[in-house]
Amino acid sequence: MKYRDYYQTLGLSRDATQAEIKRAYRRLARKYHPDVSEEPEAEARFKELGEAYEVLKDPEKRAAYDQFGKDWKAGQEFRPPPGWDTNFEFSGRGFGDSGGFSDFFESLFGAARGGGAGASPFRDLGGNLRGAARRMRGEDHHARVMVSLEDAYAGASKTLKLGVPRVNARGRVDTAERSVRVKIPRGVKHGQRIRLAGQGSSGAGGGQAGDLYLEVTIEPHRYFRPDGPDILLDLPVAPWEAALGATVKVPTLGGKVDLKIPPGSQTGTRLRLRGRGLPGSPAGDQIVDVQVEVPPADTDSSRALYEKMREEMPFEPRSRLDD
Repeated sequence: MKYRDYYQTLGLSRDATQAEIKRAYRRLARKYHPDVSEEPEAEARFKELGEAYEVLKDPEKRAAYDQFGKDWKAGQEFRPPPGWDTNFEFSGRGFGDSGGFSDFFESLFGAARGGGAGASPFRDLGGNLRGAARRMRGEDHHARVMVSLEDAYAGASKTLKLGVPRVNARGRVDTAERSVRVKIPRGVKHGQRIRLAGQGSSGAGGGQAGDLYLEVTIEPHRYFRPDGPDILLDLPVAPWEAALGATVKVPTLGGKVDLKIPPGSQTGTRLRLRGRGLPGSPAGDQIVDVQVEVPPADTDSSRALYEKMREEMPFEPRSRLDD
């Protein structure tokens, strides 16, 4: 997928002010409006302008776009890395309205990052300013945070740093940093939300503050893979352990345990350690997938042993393909 340079689309530098973005869009929109423009491909150009403006006019979308784009290099295929928007705090508006824009836009902003559309606390549904004395609850905020699998298993208390988009005094978008203290509950799962009461926007007219919702993303682990409350593990075993059976030490999030490998196990044999997944009611299981690994024939003695096995063990692994 091709990366879209929204600044280039509007003929602006990346440090343009919000006012400069608005002026550039209005000027180009008049030039390429399909109803009046005689420019070739005016309709497509007008749509590109609308998409660029939809992102750059909104401080949150612009800050998110800038955060992703800072590491992008010309010529690279666009592919947002997992967790690119982690620890990035958004207000209740979310990114849910794709407006029929490009796949590039959809991949970054098509899924709401929480909450969906939210009305301004200072306006009613008709867009009219409310009286200052009217109490209004503040908007909820949303952020995606990375949590290690070990912390998801045991629980933890952490201080997280969140980036909050804002328009600074010079009219440019930057990101302020704030710290929040959060308790990671035992057994938290990928996609689960943690609510921090009163950590969203301030209320109007003395109204209650909104909340901050942290959506949990479980960090990749070097050998465990979470699947809801269950934990998956690929377990390497030697051919003789698979053929003859064995009891081996297996890592779990709670420490190593003994696991019996049944005789005749094959790659893909699935074994279950009940209650060894993430805590909960009920607790998840650890699911172990057997992976038979063949020792290398890299010495004279190992090659001789394989030759002897070939001679003394009549075995045709592909016989079932002849049926």
